[in-house]
Amino acid sequence: MFKALLLEEADGKQSASVKNLTTADLPEGEVLVKVQYSSLNYKDGLAVTGLGKIIRSFPMVPGIDLVGTVEESSDSRYQPGMAVVLTGWGVGEQYWGGFSQYARLKADWLVPLPEGMTAVRSMEVGTAGLTAMLCVLALEEGGVKPESGPVVVSGAAGGVGSIAVLLLARLGYQVAAITGRPETADYLKKLGATEIVTRESMAEPSRPLEKQRWAGAVDTVGDTILARIIAETNYGGTVTACGLAASFKLPATVMPFILRNVRLQGVDSVSCPYERRCQAWQRLQALLPEDMAADVTNLIGLEQVPDYAQRIVQGQVRGRVVVDLQR
Repeated sequence: MFKALLLEEADGKQSASVKNLTTADLPEGEVLVKVQYSSLNYKDGLAVTGLGKIIRSFPMVPGIDLVGTVEESSDSRYQPGMAVVLTGWGVGEQYWGGFSQYARLKADWLVPLPEGMTAVRSMEVGTAGLTAMLCVLALEEGGVKPESGPVVVSGAAGGVGSIAVLLLARLGYQVAAITGRPETADYLKKLGATEIVTRESMAEPSRPLEKQRWAGAVDTVGDTILARIIAETNYGGTVTACGLAASFKLPATVMPFILRNVRLQGVDSVSCPYERRCQAWQRLQALLPEDMAADVTNLIGLEQVPDYAQRIVQGQVRGRVVVDLQR
């Protein structure tokens, strides 16, 4: 017997509760993993609360991230005792995910835990950190260097934003952090932000071209903020878009792309290829400071997930939330 957070539906209403299950209850897959940690992302919050219509079939175990050790495997790439990490691939949405002490998974979804990285550190990183690192890689490949000028990060106090600020600062970039919560200013400066920009000032509808301010950007929110960032990006700059916390809309024009040679680069971590994932995880292991947890991480137990899910969708959580499945 083991514990899992199970989402169920009855009479059109969704419920979330911790249940006792057995491995016979788990779906099919080549690898059985004993889960040590998971993490609570914004999408997990929407799934657990039912606010985002993330879950289409029930019952479902949410949790889009997990790390643990292989218990059983019919795939030769993964042997019992091997440490593995999983993010994306629809796990926690279409397939049972990480808010469970055991998970049965497809081998192709897994990545070996990078050497030198602890299990809890991988979930301090999780999908949010992987996404942030993929954005940084895209900026580098777009030619944005520390000497190019400031890089702006929207949703900077959130999971992706926090780690993006931290990574960029450690690489020597000047980082401007956009936030709608003034109380997070000190936190963002501690992560390495050199400038705090109010969400209100960036949410104002922009003209097709504004004064050039940013060499690059990591945008997690979309809508008018992304449109303004694009309009303010320097000639030849790169803007990475990885989220739509505000909206999927983009009220912009083609003028920055044509007249300023601006690049808008989409970043996806869900179906990211294996080699790219490994590259990003290795960079994360090399770049992240050992004391990151004190600044970025909230550690909770499985029973606390529903409460934190409500808080994260209401914008009341800063940084990362790691779920200890052994609590």
